[in-house]
Amino acid sequence: MADTLRRLSNSETCRLLQDKLEDWYKDYHINSCDQNLNICCELLELNSKIQGQLFTILNFTSREGGQYAGVETLKSRFLPWLGTCFSNSTCADSSFSLLQESLEKDKRMRELSSSHDKELHKLEAQLASTRVELKDVRQDLLEAQIELEETKTQSATTLLATEDEILQLRSDLRTTQEKLELRKLESLEDYQRQIRLLKDEISILSAEKSILHGRLSRSRSPSPIRHSPSPIRHSSRSSSPFIRSESPTAAQLTNSSRHSRLISRFNDIYANDRLDAQNLMRRYIEDLEMVQRIIFIATVESFHAAKMAFRQFKLRVRKSLSPSHLGPESLEDAVIDYIVRNLDLYDVQSSVNEVISAMNVNPKISFPAEVDFILISSFIREVCRVAFAMQTLETPLDITFAVDGELFSETKYRRTYDSELSAPLVLYHVWPVLMENDTIVMKGEAVTKRGALWNARKSRSRSSSPIRSRSLSPGQTLLSRSRSPSPQRSGTPRKLNKSGRLELSMLST
Repeated sequence: MADTLRRLSNSETCRLLQDKLEDWYKDYHINSCDQNLNICCELLELNSKIQGQLFTILNFTSREGGQYAGVETLKSRFLPWLGTCFSNSTCADSSFSLLQESLEKDKRMRELSSSHDKELHKLEAQLASTRVELKDVRQDLLEAQIELEETKTQSATTLLATEDEILQLRSDLRTTQEKLELRKLESLEDYQRQIRLLKDEISILSAEKSILHGRLSRSRSPSPIRHSPSPIRHSSRSSSPFIRSESPTAAQLTNSSRHSRLISRFNDIYANDRLDAQNLMRRYIEDLEMVQRIIFIATVESFHAAKMAFRQFKLRVRKSLSPSHLGPESLEDAVIDYIVRNLDLYDVQSSVNEVISAMNVNPKISFPAEVDFILISSFIREVCRVAFAMQTLETPLDITFAVDGELFSETKYRRTYDSELSAPLVLYHVWPVLMENDTIVMKGEAVTKRGALWNARKSRSRSSSPIRSRSLSPGQTLLSRSRSPSPQRSGTPRKLNKSGRLELSMLST
C-alpha cells in the first residue's frame, strides 16, 4: 500500500493534469471548439486514471483495518458523497451548463473568426486598390518627368528666342535714343532761335522805352503847350506820331504760363499736401470724415481770406500808383503788373491767422482741446498763396460754393472710393471745384451716401445752435468776412478817364 501511494505521489499524472489544466486556462479563448473538447477529454482521461488508483488505495486501506474498521468513515463520508453524486442532478446540471457555455464560446469564436476573415478580405482589397493607385501614381510621375523634359527643351528654345528679341530691342532702343537726341538738338536750335527773337524784341522795347522816357521828361518840362487849354493842341498831342498802341505788360505776357503753373500747383496740393495734412491730423482724430471736413473747410476759408487780402492789397496799390501813373497801359493793368511782380509782399501769415480764427468758430468741425488748428498752418499757408496768385490772372480762378446735401454732379465732382454709387446727394465734400468763369478747370471730390439730406439738416440745425468757440490768444481777433465770390475783372464796368484810356471802376469795400 505504501508503494502504491509513493508511486501515485511520484507519478507525473497529477503534475501533467495540473499543467494541462493551466495551459488550457491560458489558451481557452484562442483555441477552437474541437481543440478545447480534445483537451477536456484528455483531462477526463487523466482524472479517471487518478480516480482508479485512488479507489484501489481505498480498497486496500479498508482491508487493512479488518472486517469492521473504517465502517463509520465510509458511512459518514464516502456513502453520502456517492449518494449525492448519483441522486442529485447537480453534476448533470453543471455539466450541461458547461456544455452550453462551451457552445456559446464556440459560436462566439466562429463569429470572431468570420469577422476576422471579413476584415482580412477588406484589407486585402484595400491593399490591391492601393497597389493599383501606386501604379497610377508611378505612371503619372513618369508622364510628369517626360513633360518636364519637354518643358526644359521648350524653355531652352524660348530663351534663345528671348535673347534674340533682347538684342533686337536694344538695337531699337539705340536708334530711338539717336532720334531723341536729334529731336533735342532740333528743339534746342528752335529755343535758341526764339531766344534771339525775344532778345531782339527786348532791344526794340528798350529803345521804345527810352523814347517814351524822353517824351515823358519833355512833357514834364514847363511849356505853354502843356498848359494850353486849347482842345486843338490837345488833340494834336494825342494824335502825335510818337504815341504808339498800348504794349502788353509783364503780367499779360506771363498770364498763360502762370495760369498753367497755378493749376499744376493746386493739383499738387490736392495730391500731396492734402494727404500729408490728413495723415498728420489722423494722429489726433480717429474719425476720417471729420478730418476730411476740416481740410475742406480750411481750403474754402483760405480762398476767402486770400481774396479778401487781394482786394485790400489791390486798393492800396491803386491808391499808391494813381497819383504818378502816366504809362501807356491802364491803371488797372499797372496795378496787376505791380502785384504780380511783388507777390512776396503779400502778408500770408495774417490770412493764416484769419483762417484759423474762422475755423475755431465753425460749428461743423471739432478738434481735440489739447491741440490747435495751427497744426495744419503750413497747408493753409500754401493754399492761401496759390489762391492769392490765382486772383492776378486775367480771368481769376476761384472755387465754387458747396453745401452738404446738394445734388451730386458728375461734371463737377468725383466720388470717393467708399461712396455709395447709387446715392444722389452729397454727404460732405473732400475737395472743392476749381472754376474759371463758368468753365470747370479741375473737378472736386465728394462723398455720396444714403441719408445725406437728413445729415445736412442735422448739421444746419446744429449750426443754428450757440457756437462753442475756442479761447483765442490776446493778439487774435475775429474778422468779419464777406462770403461773396471775388468779382472778375472781365465782367466789371469800365469808364473813360480824362486821358482817353479805359480804367476799371474801383470796387466798393
